[in-house]
Amino acid sequence: MMGIGFPELMIILVIIMIIFGAGKLPEIGSAFGRSIKNFKTSMKEAEEAEQTAQVEGGSEGQAPAGELQQENLSDEEKERLAREKAQAEGEAKDKAMKEQAEAFTATLPRKGSYDFAKDQADQAEKKAKA
Repeated sequence: MMGIGFPELMIILVIIMIIFGAGKLPEIGSAFGRSIKNFKTSMKEAEEAEQTAQVEGGSEGQAPAGELQQENLSDEEKERLAREKAQAEGEAKDKAMKEQAEAFTATLPRKGSYDFAKDQADQAEKKAKA
């Protein structure tokens, strides 16, 4: 009987905490989760590519996949194209938001670089100009 129970799992967890430290455990867990997610998506993409290769190989008289019209696609292919389009749009929005955030943080003063006297002088100049 070589079952791993709760006490054995606790011992393994303690050993891992000793080796990596408690601060690194969330990073390790998130990296492990991302790697599993990437593996699953690559497996799905490989299966889809295999299926499309079989479909294209069996029908020689048809146009290439890039030239297929929307009405000739199956429901699954339409859903896949819609997902890919939505993902591309989401990535573009994420990139734009990240650029906006970086531009905003670039305008902020760096830590320890704030000069109260200079700020007061700038505000006095603004009032004088107005």
